[in-house]
Amino acid sequence: MTRNGIITGAGTGIGAAIADRLAADGTNLILVARDGARLDETARRLRAAHGIEVRTVPLDLSRPDAAAELEKHLAGTDIDVLVNNAAVAHVGTVADAGPDRIRATVDLNATALAEITARFLPAMLARGRGAIVNIASTAAYTPAPWNAAYAASKAFVLSYTRALAIETEGTGVRVVAVSPGAVETPMNPGHFRGKRSPEQVADTVVAALRGRAPAVVDGRLYAAQVFVFSRILPTRTGARMIGRFFARAARKSAAPQ
Repeated sequence: MTRNGIITGAGTGIGAAIADRLAADGTNLILVARDGARLDETARRLRAAHGIEVRTVPLDLSRPDAAAELEKHLAGTDIDVLVNNAAVAHVGTVADAGPDRIRATVDLNATALAEITARFLPAMLARGRGAIVNIASTAAYTPAPWNAAYAASKAFVLSYTRALAIETEGTGVRVVAVSPGAVETPMNPGHFRGKRSPEQVADTVVAALRGRAPAVVDGRLYAAQVFVFSRILPTRTGARMIGRFFARAARKSAAPQ
């Protein structure tokens, strides 16, 4: 049986790696991202490597009408797998980011994900099958000063997905949040110990789809860190520790090159 999957933020990084894994399993793909040229390049590679059908939808998902436009574009196509991966981060203070950037971060990371899920979930439920993967983050488990909007938006993703996992129990639809830590992507420059590859995260996503847990952390190191920060350390202590890390990252990115 032919399967169709949507992957947002699919031009590079985690999204492109997940696309590779699903394509290898014979899933036809709809790739969504702002950068149409990168989407086309990824689509050509996937077609050549796996012989699947790939459609591209260049779309800025932070726009208020984007989710409705995506649904309209895909009218008549049964979606079996939805991977909400598109996200953006701003390392720095809320005051420095300004209201427009904060709104854009929340609109893409949280609002678009929630609405896209709500638009494609009912048809999955009606068919009694499907899967939704929402890419959260280890930042979802602890407030993150100097990365506040990103962490808060990912906390929404984690909570939203956990709730949906309960709402969809016994329906044949699998809903799971996957939380990577630091990953070698354009959104995550710099080098430090423990950084994972997009391919490793994609492997975790595939394994999570086969499992039953509503939320999965990518990598043993990050799973241990999440346990410490969310279960052992007081919230304020954990937030201060995370904040020092992102404050250093903000100073480094602001320094003249």
